Amino acid sequence: METKLRFKYDREADILHIDKCPPYAEQESRELKDEVVARLNPDTGEVENLDVLFFSTRLLRTDLFELPVTADLRLVSREGA
Repeated sequence: METKLRFKYDREADILHIDKCPPYAEQESRELKDEVVARLNPDTGEVENLDVLFFSTRLLRTDLFELPVTADLRLVSREGA
């Protein structure tokens, strides 16, 4: 199922949330490299949410920041926007 990604920055906690769906209690969490937490669908193991910890400090770094996931990005048609 295709879905739009939503990005939300929590300034107080300094976390960037990248969501395909709202988080829910049954999701399994897995800490990935570079202080990124993935929230997984408990039935399929699909990544549904990513939390990038200490996000503002990453903006000050000179090295490239990469998320440890792959994505298939496509434009959304105006009708589906």
